[in-house]
Amino acid sequence: MTSPQVCAGATLQCSFGGAPGTLNVLPLNRVLVSGVPAATIADSIPIANITPFALCQSPANPTVIAATAAALGVFTPMPCVPATPSPWIPGGAPTVTLGAMPTLDAQATLVCIWGGVIKVVQPGQVSTLVP
Repeated sequence: MTSPQVCAGATLQCSFGGAPGTLNVLPLNRVLVSGVPAATIADSIPIANITPFALCQSPANPTVIAATAAALGVFTPMPCVPATPSPWIPGGAPTVTLGAMPTLDAQATLVCIWGGVIKVVQPGQVSTLVP
């Protein structure tokens, strides 16, 4: 089964995030899908590629721990700063590459060190499918 290619402007959601984020893809590979840069599994750099998800609700996040302690144990979400040390985990068989990197499909996931799992909600295009 095919899955849509993810590209710049895709909507992402973290399991501990308070709101959706956006995928930024730098036009390094110069390959466009539906008129915008196509993503690879290497497009996983916090802030540069992965925008914050509003408030982080992970009990493993040090800023959440500190804010909760300061609030005398009342759970206190804090601003999200994604911490993604590794590339996306491909959702399907990575058969298409861009610049020697597998392309990013809509079934891929990305793990944050604070325990969140980031998924693609809307891939940024729907007209071109990766076989």
